[in-house]
Amino acid sequence: MAHELVIFDNDGVLVDSEPLSNRVLAGYLTELGYPTTVEDSYRDFMGTAAHRVHDVIAERYDGARLPEGFDEAFHGRVFDTFTAELVAVRGAETLLKELRQRSVPYCLASSAHHSWIRAALDVTALRGWFPEERIFSAQDVGVGKPAPDLFLHAARTLGVDPAACLVVEDSPNGVLAARAAGMDVYGYTALTDPAKLTAAGATGLIADLDEVLPLLDR
Repeated sequence: MAHELVIFDNDGVLVDSEPLSNRVLAGYLTELGYPTTVEDSYRDFMGTAAHRVHDVIAERYDGARLPEGFDEAFHGRVFDTFTAELVAVRGAETLLKELRQRSVPYCLASSAHHSWIRAALDVTALRGWFPEERIFSAQDVGVGKPAPDLFLHAARTLGVDPAACLVVEDSPNGVLAARAAGMDVYGYTALTDPAKLTAAGATGLIADLDEVLPLLDR
């Protein structure tokens, strides 16, 4: 089936936020008494919804609970870091421009909160490429990746058969979610071990965003 919709993950695919957010998260958890390296953060939390942080801390520290207001404080720290350091992934704006020029439908589907998504798009000047009705968050469905709900919600909302969707993801959880939704998914390998994306079921791998357009012609 020909691809009728391109679905982008946001963090790590369109905006180069993963190094920043994982650095902030690792530092904050360590500060709270839960020693966490940046590598730990990538392994445990990349591509997951916010509640995963609470779940992991509870599992590893005998039911420990993060302080009230943790999510808000963490997001505040991340937004401050975004403002100072966040940039778009190389080639992201060029790709979005080409998709629009070719009238290829696309959208964004992220496990992050809506406020996080919009902050990242605003700072990187990508917001104008995404009308409100084409921004989807795990908040919309109540569960993040690797569950397929978010991708299925995006496809259903835009009236596209899941089998006609092409997803671009950089995390194993995102790949698992797309495959569970019955979609083609290409693993973006800039920050993730290609073997992990392949093991999760990626249809194929790409190293640069300029490889996305040729996939539509297959």
